[in-house]
Amino acid sequence: MSIFLIKLIQVILSLTILVVVHEMGHFILARIFGVRVERFSLFFGKPLLRYKPKRSETEYVVGWLPFGGYVELSGMIDESLNVEQMKQPPQPWEFRTKPAWQRLLIMIGGVCFNLIFACLLYAMILFKWGDSYVPLDSSKYGMEFNERAEAMGFRDGDVLVRTDKVALDRFGGDMLRAIVDAETVTVLREGSEVLITMPEEVSLLDFNGDVQPFVQFYNPMTIDSVIPGSAAALAGLMAGDDILSVNGTSTSTWITFNTALNQMREQEAEGEIVNHDLSVVYSRGGALDTVVVAADADFILGITVAMPYEPATKEYGFFASIPAGIAYGWNTLKGYVSDFKYVFTKEGATSLGGFVTIGSIFPSQWNWYSFWMMTAFISIILAFMNILPIPALDGGHLMFLLFEMITGRKPSDKFMERVQIIGMVLLFGLMIYANLNDIIRYFF
Repeated sequence: MSIFLIKLIQVILSLTILVVVHEMGHFILARIFGVRVERFSLFFGKPLLRYKPKRSETEYVVGWLPFGGYVELSGMIDESLNVEQMKQPPQPWEFRTKPAWQRLLIMIGGVCFNLIFACLLYAMILFKWGDSYVPLDSSKYGMEFNERAEAMGFRDGDVLVRTDKVALDRFGGDMLRAIVDAETVTVLREGSEVLITMPEEVSLLDFNGDVQPFVQFYNPMTIDSVIPGSAAALAGLMAGDDILSVNGTSTSTWITFNTALNQMREQEAEGEIVNHDLSVVYSRGGALDTVVVAADADFILGITVAMPYEPATKEYGFFASIPAGIAYGWNTLKGYVSDFKYVFTKEGATSLGGFVTIGSIFPSQWNWYSFWMMTAFISIILAFMNILPIPALDGGHLMFLLFEMITGRKPSDKFMERVQIIGMVLLFGLMIYANLNDIIRYFF
């Protein structure tokens, strides 16, 4: 099965699960409060499949446009835009006749279900696989920093210890956020603690825009194993060899080695002619030598490098995994909300992506751990995005409900109809823009 197909199946399955979970939140709360559900739709557009059980008020459909979904509630102007029903006399089973607090709970039901579902997923992941992470102090050689970090005062070999706000104990996104938010960062350098003052203006977008990562574990480019029959094996490279340069570019670490090969891939993708016969300088037992390695079409040499750190895994029993999953979900939500501010910058807007971007975060080989981790993360994103006060989203309906509860005045049906249309146009416009970004990044 091709990589594209594997990623496509994961995206469709993940989004299908999450849309059903979200709409089920609205559906269940609506039924609890006696609101009739006319339609439960997975995706938008003209129904491709439809089913209505006997003695059921609800029709279940699958639309042709794989983007979101909705539940059509009696007496409510929503994605279905069923305005004819609103012209009829109000009925006791309709959404519009229910108290404002009940309507509010129905509206936030989808968001709550996405958050609960994400926390449960994280809990079950922790129960089955545990919490695997890389302790910062487990590195044999410390960290490797890019030019931006070195300009701030970091040096290769430093070990991150803490910021002026939090301790730094594990490698990952939280570590980078802590560095961005810090005024000072303390590192361990040659056995002594060194205080580094951070610039006033720095963001994660700056870090992500660099070709070389801001910080990684320092990993000497020492060959751990050579794949039999590979380009490296045919050239005579062996386990224990230190690769010092490729085509004149210094590659003494795993990061610089990969950066050099990625630059060749990018040059070739842009139409430049790149020689795949790579001149590799290496050291064996202190003696330097040079060989020509005939790399394959993707510049793969066929070597592996030993990791310079010891990963750790914290195991959880079933009952302990529940609060741990909730804490994991809450921390993920906080991190996403913190990063969301970058969307309103020029760089953040151009980094928005659609289905291709979503697909890129899934692994190229089927892995249930990665699939459920990504699904839980997307569920967090859907919950947050849906609660934003944008017309046509749950947050938009919530905003008008809160206005009604505070002022005692209910917006007119005509106003709600226009707002719903405007919101849907904005959402579809955003979807088109995000997917257009994917196309531009792919072809240009």
